[in-house]
Amino acid sequence: MPGNGSTLTRLRIALTAFFALDGFLFAGWVVRIPAIKEQIGASASALGLALLGLSAGAVLTMTLTGRLCRRYGTHQVTVVCAVLLSLSVALPPLTHSVLALGAVLLLFGAAYGSINVAFNSAAVDLVTALRRPVMPSFHAAFSLGGMVGAGLGGLVAGALSPTRHLLGLTVIGLLVTAVAGRTLLRHEPPTGANAVRAESGGPRRLDARTRGLVIVFGLIALCTAYGEGAMADWGALHLEQDLDASPGVAAAGYSCFALAMTIGRLSGTALLERLGHGRTVIAGGATAAAGMLLGSLAPSLWAALLGFAITGLGLANLFPVAVERAGVLAGPSGVATASTLGYGGMLLGPPAIGFMADWFSLPVALTSVAVLAAIATLIGIVTRRATPNRPGSPSGP
Repeated sequence: MPGNGSTLTRLRIALTAFFALDGFLFAGWVVRIPAIKEQIGASASALGLALLGLSAGAVLTMTLTGRLCRRYGTHQVTVVCAVLLSLSVALPPLTHSVLALGAVLLLFGAAYGSINVAFNSAAVDLVTALRRPVMPSFHAAFSLGGMVGAGLGGLVAGALSPTRHLLGLTVIGLLVTAVAGRTLLRHEPPTGANAVRAESGGPRRLDARTRGLVIVFGLIALCTAYGEGAMADWGALHLEQDLDASPGVAAAGYSCFALAMTIGRLSGTALLERLGHGRTVIAGGATAAAGMLLGSLAPSLWAALLGFAITGLGLANLFPVAVERAGVLAGPSGVATASTLGYGGMLLGPPAIGFMADWFSLPVALTSVAVLAAIATLIGIVTRRATPNRPGSPSGP
């Protein structure tokens, strides 16, 4: 496929649509969890076990998806996974037991994890061909899709049952897939990407050093996702329990974090062009560490909200950079490894903070987010020159 500008633009629009759809569908499911919990009569612990099905499905299929992308192509796998994700989001309200919910969430999680590997791999090829660090813009689309999905879910929660709501999301998902998927299926990944990779030294043979670097970038993704999971599950509770915020204001804490992360990703391309990948990771990790120390230890509500927003800005571009660099090094396999480690961080964060909150206190437990952000900063310093620069990019990693 010729790497002409109009074709690359169409591919970018199509991939952006799939990133946004992923966030939209996942958020739509999340906002209906309380209603589905009540429907099946699950206790909190039983629901937690069922939710593990989603995480397990994602982690188990990510590595397999990397292999499928190499064999069949990232565009084809993205479209198939989008269909599966759209269909499976309608299944949870049809269940009437914890076991059945866990089973359908295993399928939903498999589709969710797989599409994340597929479209991130496709985005890595496109970013390489464009010779511009636009990866954060795709992740900004995911964040915006999530905000729209959550907002829509809140609006229709009183008017539509979970079954009708999520079935409507299935219809929307299939329509978006039909439109955006045509572009992906018509065009192979940019042929120019391979030439640029060769020029920049990647993807490399999967020797021990390359595998090690991919894992290192995966650890950056893990540190970032740990913070995202922690903020989603524990941020509001900290504001309400430790700073006497009302439930509405406490819920706004995560909104501040998510909005700041979205703004950070929308400005991520300009930041990467100005600072380069290495300094962006270092600055982002340091900013997130400082913000989370403020957010977790501040004695006032408004200072904590400011800390949450600063944390979101700092974490915003760490995951996109980590996944992109792993993909440049090792193709879809690198994306799969980094995504699996990142998703593992999202799994690890909430329960780890729960245990630490029991042992110490919730504010102290939340400082672990700052610790991991600082670790990401140190990794960025150590690996800044460990990988080749992408043409047109000021610096690694």
